[in-house]
Amino acid sequence: MPAALRRTDVDACASKYARTVPRDQPLTSEEELLWRALMRILVALPRHLDSDLVRAAGLTANEYKTLMGLSEAPDGELRMAELANATGLSASRMTRLVDDLQSRGLVIKRACATDGRGNVARLTPRGLAKLESAWPAHLASVRRRVFDHIDAVAVGRAAQALSSVAANLEDKPRPSDGQE
Repeated sequence: MPAALRRTDVDACASKYARTVPRDQPLTSEEELLWRALMRILVALPRHLDSDLVRAAGLTANEYKTLMGLSEAPDGELRMAELANATGLSASRMTRLVDDLQSRGLVIKRACATDGRGNVARLTPRGLAKLESAWPAHLASVRRRVFDHIDAVAVGRAAQALSSVAANLEDKPRPSDGQE
């Protein structure tokens, strides 16, 4: 999270602007508009980012996220389960994706030294070079698809609001944990 949006800043923003509307109240017209736009973005944006990256850099968005996650990890490596979690992919999907990246020389997968049951993915120099060459295309896509349509004041407000929602969602136990 950028320094400008530290957890304490997000919490302060959330408490300052949080509304106490009963949970069973229908959405206002503005809330409904925001909710529906967010749902449309969640469906359309990944497809566009994926298409832009494949066309410009020969990487899917999931491959880009995987290489990025490894590049930000200590020593450029992560356990497969951690990498899957960081990218929002299932363990089986991550295994297939890493196997493909390995066949292209972008990552190396090996058994975990401390736990023989797990595997570790490590970014190769070739993988880092591929990520670096894809970064301008990713940046251009994100700017064209998102930030070119939002003024700077709205970006700041949206960043605070959506960071607060994301932090709240990430702090909650998952329903599969038997808690709500």
